[in-house]
Amino acid sequence: MRYLDPKADLTFKKVFGGHIDLVISFLNAMLPFESPDEEITEVQYLNPEMVPNTPFGKDSIVDVRCRDGRGRQFLVEMQMMWTSAYKQRVLFNASKAYVSQLGKGCDYDLLQPVYSLNLVNDTFSEGEGYYHDYRIVEDAETKEVIEGLRFIFIELPKFTPKRYSDKKMQVLWLRYLTEIDEHTREVSQDLLENPQISKAVTELEESAFTEEQLLGYEKFWDIVSTAKTNISSALRDGHERGMKQGLKQGLKQGMEQGMKQGMEIGIQKGIQEERLKIAAGMKSAGMSIETIVQITGLTADAITAL
Repeated sequence: MRYLDPKADLTFKKVFGGHIDLVISFLNAMLPFESPDEEITEVQYLNPEMVPNTPFGKDSIVDVRCRDGRGRQFLVEMQMMWTSAYKQRVLFNASKAYVSQLGKGCDYDLLQPVYSLNLVNDTFSEGEGYYHDYRIVEDAETKEVIEGLRFIFIELPKFTPKRYSDKKMQVLWLRYLTEIDEHTREVSQDLLENPQISKAVTELEESAFTEEQLLGYEKFWDIVSTAKTNISSALRDGHERGMKQGLKQGLKQGMEQGMKQGMEIGIQKGIQEERLKIAAGMKSAGMSIETIVQITGLTADAITAL
C-alpha cells in the first residue's frame, strides 16, 4: 500500500475539509480547551475564501474554515514554510473572520470567539516546545485576557511523541501528520486502532486519487522543494548584498550604523526579489494564487500584479 503525505495541500483539504467528524476530532485535540464543556460537538463548513465587503478590501483564503453550534469559528492552515509575514497574515485572517460576524446595528455581545490553528512544517522559534498559544493579555499587573481571538502555532518538526504522554489524541494526530508520507508502506498499528485516525489514513491511500490529482500532488512538492532552495539562495545573496551596501553606506554615515542599516536593506531586498521571481514562475506554471501565497509568503495582491 502506498500513501500520500497528509501535509500536502491536496490531501490536507481532502481529509479535514471533507469530513466533519475528522475535523471535529482534530480541532478538539489541537485546541487548548480547558474543560469538556468547551469541546466541539458539531460544525458546519464555511467558505474558506473571505471576500471583503468593498472592492477596495483585501481577499483572504484559509485551508479549512468552519463554525460550531455556538457560533465559534475555526480557521485551519497547513503552512509548508515559515515566512516573516505569516503571523501578520494569520492575524489579518482571524480578525476578518471576527469582525464579519456582525451586521450594521448588531450588538457586540453577539460576537463569538475565533480560533486560528496553524500547523507549520518548519521551525521559527528558539525554544524546544512545539506548541505555541497566543492570546491578548494584559502584561503588567492583572494578566487579564481579552477574549475573542486565539492563535495556535504548531512547529511540526519539533514534535517528538516520546516526550508527550498527555493528550493522547493530540499525539495521535501529530503522529499522523509527521510519520506518514509517500515513502510509507505500513502505518503503525496503534494509529490504525483509533477509528478517526484509521479513517484519515484511508483517505491518504494512493488508489483513492485520480492520475490528474497525483500529478498535481507531485508538482506541489517539486514547487515546495524548488522554493526552499531558491529562498535559501536568496538569503545568502541578500546577506552578501547587505554586506556590500553596508560597507558603502558606512563610509558615509559611520561604519557601525551603515553596516547595520545597509545589511538589513540589502538582505530584505535580495530576499524579496528572489521571492518575486519564484512567484512569477509558479504563476506561469498555473499554480493557484493561494498556493503561491503559502509557499512564498508574498501577498495575493503582489502575486496578481506579476
